[in-house]
Amino acid sequence: MRFFADREICYADILPPSEVRARIEVAVLNFLKILTCTDPAISDLLLINRKSSNRRVSQGLLTDDDTWIFLSRSFCKRTLMRANAAKAFIRVWKVMEMCFKILSQEKRVTQRELFYKLLCVSPDCFSSQLQVNRTIQDVVGLLRCSRYSLGIMASSRGIVAGRLLLQEPDKEVVDCSECGSSGYAISGDLDLLDRLVMKTDARYIIIVEKHAIFQRLAEDRLFNHIPSILITAKGYPDIATRFLLHRMSRTFPELPIMALVDWNPAGLAILCTFKFGSIGMGLEAYRYACNVKWLGLRGDDLQLLPEESLVSLKPRDLQIAKSLMSSETLQEKHREELALMVQSGKRAEIEALYFHGYDYLGKYIAKKIVQANYI
Repeated sequence: MRFFADREICYADILPPSEVRARIEVAVLNFLKILTCTDPAISDLLLINRKSSNRRVSQGLLTDDDTWIFLSRSFCKRTLMRANAAKAFIRVWKVMEMCFKILSQEKRVTQRELFYKLLCVSPDCFSSQLQVNRTIQDVVGLLRCSRYSLGIMASSRGIVAGRLLLQEPDKEVVDCSECGSSGYAISGDLDLLDRLVMKTDARYIIIVEKHAIFQRLAEDRLFNHIPSILITAKGYPDIATRFLLHRMSRTFPELPIMALVDWNPAGLAILCTFKFGSIGMGLEAYRYACNVKWLGLRGDDLQLLPEESLVSLKPRDLQIAKSLMSSETLQEKHREELALMVQSGKRAEIEALYFHGYDYLGKYIAKKIVQANYI
């Protein structure tokens, strides 16, 4: 059992299409009821506030390992009565209308597909993918259901390799150790990922920030030397990759999850997204989070690297560092690493370890794991 200090935590339900359509219909009827009453008005849309000031951090009762981001019951408004908010108000109804049609047709679409459809039918309201993405979160905040329940699929960049057997419903078993350096492509269909049958004899799950590093480790068959599952989102983690990792953490709770990222603020931000969830996901963040240890690169690894391989932090790095420093989720040891980055003004990439030879990376990972040198 898990206890949370904030009893007003909000979350998005996973609902069947009929229930989501019912919630949309209720929203429309409530809007029309106020619009057509004897004293007509246009009702505001009360959404869960997704600003960082509304986030709460939940921690396990006996351990700080399971720390996730939640949103509290604080509201913001979308209104037609203010000129600067009118289009955002209209976008919510447009996206709800489109989702109702998608669910009625028993279809699923990606955010990109939804953007082009809305661009064609409502060009005055939608001019960018970002507007669609934010409006989807508005609809999630209004209806309190997950984006997948709205019929919106996650696009996926992620791949997995190593000691993992996967079986989709009515399909043959896939041995991820035999998929080569290209790995097994993770589906964007969260329902399919949720129904995967998974088996493993691995002892570790290793998140790899970069695709090229993943390919090197898969080609070297690191998972045969260190019984492991390798997974990458090829950079900043997409929803589908995070969802599958979360599922693996629940299916194989005894397997520690470790991250291999660059020693820079962006690398730490990627690790934290896997570990805590993201504020942007708001009501759904906890469904895409799991306990992740920081394997490397870290400050004590800099002695392994030639001075020439360290490069100066960029303005974007400092911006990310500032954001991370202000986060209450950041653990003290992570905060110390981040402070060291800023103080030194330097960053290091995983590839710098190739200074010792292309086979050194596997040895580096093995030594770290054997010595339990992770945080």
